[in-house]
Amino acid sequence: MEHSPYQEKLIKNYYRNRELLMWQKLSDLISELYLAEGKKRVSLWKRVATTMKNLGMSSEKIEYVVSTDNPAILAQIVQKNVNKDHRDI
Repeated sequence: MEHSPYQEKLIKNYYRNRELLMWQKLSDLISELYLAEGKKRVSLWKRVATTMKNLGMSSEKIEYVVSTDNPAILAQIVQKNVNKDHRDI
């Protein structure tokens, strides 16, 4: 399948910014976790675990964060990594 030049540009930009987009996704999930309860909260933690895995985090770290069921811990990790990786922006 061939893509138009516009589509190719979008695809390149997505992959260039993929990591930053995943950090943003985690940030959005934190907000949702603070408001969620029950099955919805469990589902959100599964999405958090998947996103963390896609970011290359260790399974031990993922298990720890998810087992705490504490969005504040996840927020600290996100803040630390986003600030570290994007200071020059």
